[in-house]
Amino acid sequence: MTNSMGEVEDTDVILITGSNTAECHPIIGRMVKRAVDRKRARLIVVDPREVELVKFARIWLRPSPGADIAWINAMVHVIIEEDLWDKEFVDRRTEGFEALRECVAQYTPERAERITGIPAGELRRAARRYAQAPRAMILYAMGITQHTTGTDNVKALANLSMLCGNIGIEGGGLNPLRGQNNVQGACDMGALPNVLPGYQPVHDEAVLTRFQQSWNTGVRLSDRTGLTVTEMLPAALEGKVRAMLIMGENPMLSEANTSHVRKALESLDFLIVQDIFLTETAQMADVVLPAASFAEKDGTFTNTERRVQRVRQALDPPGRAKADWEILCGLAQRVGRAIQARQAATVDGLGVPSPLARPFSHGYWDYKSSAEIFQELSALIPAYAGISYERLERGGLQWPCPNKYHPGTPVLHKDRFARGLGKFHAVEHVPPAEVPDEAYPFLLSTGRIRFHYHTGTMTRRSRGLNWIAPEGFIEMNPKDASELDVRDGERVRLVSRRGEITSRVRLTDRSPRGMIFSTFHFRESPVNRLTNDALDPTGKIPEFKVCGVRVERISEGGMQNS
Repeated sequence: MTNSMGEVEDTDVILITGSNTAECHPIIGRMVKRAVDRKRARLIVVDPREVELVKFARIWLRPSPGADIAWINAMVHVIIEEDLWDKEFVDRRTEGFEALRECVAQYTPERAERITGIPAGELRRAARRYAQAPRAMILYAMGITQHTTGTDNVKALANLSMLCGNIGIEGGGLNPLRGQNNVQGACDMGALPNVLPGYQPVHDEAVLTRFQQSWNTGVRLSDRTGLTVTEMLPAALEGKVRAMLIMGENPMLSEANTSHVRKALESLDFLIVQDIFLTETAQMADVVLPAASFAEKDGTFTNTERRVQRVRQALDPPGRAKADWEILCGLAQRVGRAIQARQAATVDGLGVPSPLARPFSHGYWDYKSSAEIFQELSALIPAYAGISYERLERGGLQWPCPNKYHPGTPVLHKDRFARGLGKFHAVEHVPPAEVPDEAYPFLLSTGRIRFHYHTGTMTRRSRGLNWIAPEGFIEMNPKDASELDVRDGERVRLVSRRGEITSRVRLTDRSPRGMIFSTFHFRESPVNRLTNDALDPTGKIPEFKVCGVRVERISEGGMQNS
């Protein structure tokens, strides 16, 4: 997030797109409701489904799934055409405006209506509302990113925000809502294939040198970009990845095209899963390493607004479970000793031991506490340099926090962008990788519900939550169901090009005609068996939100197709 959660309640216009905020991020959803109810903020919701916050919105735009760039570009078109843009901000703080102007010239609201289904008049009204607000904030989530055009979708939203001068101000900004509680922290720590901790590029020689010296590696660190999870699985099938360690993730339910995921995991020589429960993925593992839960370890979480917060151990881990850092250090020490033994046996043509054969006594794999680890990363990550456990005892701090006297940064890009000038990107609408056709006439989109979290690893162990939401469902428009003679509560078969599942139907006008929505929390109806694993070329994110499916009735006499 460029801004802070509290600013949701102190802004003039909130634009939410690609996020069922009230259900998937209920705390922030409550803030949005308060902003509308008590402080009279104006809310614009852009979503194909009639999500809960539509009831609070002044404007609801209902685009066809996968058409986000078209409606965003149309709003930019209107703002430029009607001279509503912030010329001073654009001239002083950005570049690439003329290329953007040329690109969006063809995206008239009338053309966008043909692509998105949103009436041209409503697009104009939303554009004016957003542009004329003194402060306007954009909130988005995986309904924007989980497309083959996900990266360009985010760039288009950034264009809209910069065009109206809504970056670097309180109550403005471009604010992704993270899907899990420490996604931001994991990324901060370098859990990405192209960066070291603190988003420092692996190909930057100065960065590599600093990490090599701090870690006393003795050898040059690799400058190669690694693989994302969606690249690792195909690489496993090709034999290029032979072993895998999966931590706190359940790809057998969460990844697209899970039949393909199963084949990839089965093709590995060795699979280790590190988790707090025996998940569907852990059941496939050669070795399961029991991890401690959040309440059983010390450390930090970094939330969606970049706030670093302390987590304190409240309970002892059960059995042989350990904190993740203890498990990783133990593995590293054992691997290091094995490599040392192998290297010590290697000699060159003169009978001299390999220069890589050095004692494995590196203290950085012999940490004594999470505090010691945090001290090291604060020394290596400029944005964390001013954050310490001592300071965090008094409350969380938002990075960047470059020194011990700095108060943290609630709003990014106040005076300048990290790259200097903010860059406009001329992005074009591209249809989804897979659209409905005669064989698969419905469009499937997936998401979450309030009562279960991600793949249900924890929440489905709650009797209360399982009583409220015991099984998955597919949400279908009553008019579509009537044409297929499908009744509410009936169990049907849902089929895509990748597989099939059975699930109960829930009839509702929340989903438009031609669209089916389903949750992915439930192992009994694993909807990601159906979803498309086509990737965004930059972000490598699968297109979870759009794929073609058909509905087949299940009856005693056999099966009837849609």
